[in-house]
Amino acid sequence: MTPTITCFGEILWDVLPTSKQPGGAPMNVAADLRNFGLNAQLISRVGSDDLGRELLDFLAGKGIPVELVQVGQSHLTGVAKANISDCNEVTYKIVQPVAWDYIQLVPGLLDVVRQSDLFVYGSLAARSPQTYETLRALLAVAPRKVFDVNLRAPHYDRATVEELLYLADIAKLNEHELVELAAWHGEENDLHRAMQQLRERFRLETLIVTLGADGAVLLDETGLYSQVGFPVEVADTIGSGDAFLAAFLYKTLQGESAKKTLEFACATGAYVATQQGATPVFTAETIADKVLGTEVI
Repeated sequence: MTPTITCFGEILWDVLPTSKQPGGAPMNVAADLRNFGLNAQLISRVGSDDLGRELLDFLAGKGIPVELVQVGQSHLTGVAKANISDCNEVTYKIVQPVAWDYIQLVPGLLDVVRQSDLFVYGSLAARSPQTYETLRALLAVAPRKVFDVNLRAPHYDRATVEELLYLADIAKLNEHELVELAAWHGEENDLHRAMQQLRERFRLETLIVTLGADGAVLLDETGLYSQVGFPVEVADTIGSGDAFLAAFLYKTLQGESAKKTLEFACATGAYVATQQGATPVFTAETIADKVLGTEVI
């Protein structure tokens, strides 16, 4: 049976200087999981406006069910204004409040999450009381939980992030986020030692730290694994981290080794960096051929 992954949180438009693109980490991850043929779905909320209708059409085009995306009357669809002056480090101004700040615990949602193989969430969805309350209710029934840390100032606080870490089985963050979390506890700046301390403190099954162009590091019960980055010509890095996470989950659900999983995830993130936008179409074969230079067996 094809695994089901439920992603929860923001869906919005990334507004660039000359265009707009569908975005939001949970939506990007769901779209990338669909690229790999997995049954990915999204719990979110849009407004009953043109931007909301366009996002629903986009989801349908990606094969993501729209039944779990609520349509609200009182708030506009989410928007994030992107600054892409540095193609390797895109920054955002995320408008608040918007529709996805008001995701409701509607009938049936608990069963949807309870029946999922993985439940993926991030810290941005916890910035508003309503959506955070819904998230906590869903986390209480999720069988296996994946926290995509994704700190976006000023939309988080230490207490909330730590609560979400305690509830996670798998956590993914970048090196800057690791440094910040380690500093909260006066822990060491050494990457590997900081990862060990973080994993032990929050009793995580798996901890992954992405290093941008330098690859990523993974720590689980079997040990520490490092993967160097794949040299590619970068178009933009929007969605690369989300593609990394989707690829990691895809291989994890296949029962692949930690080393091979990390390699494939880094290759997928690198490939998406060569493409314009957050959600290009690709397959496992694309990654093997274009980045790894091998055939998928």
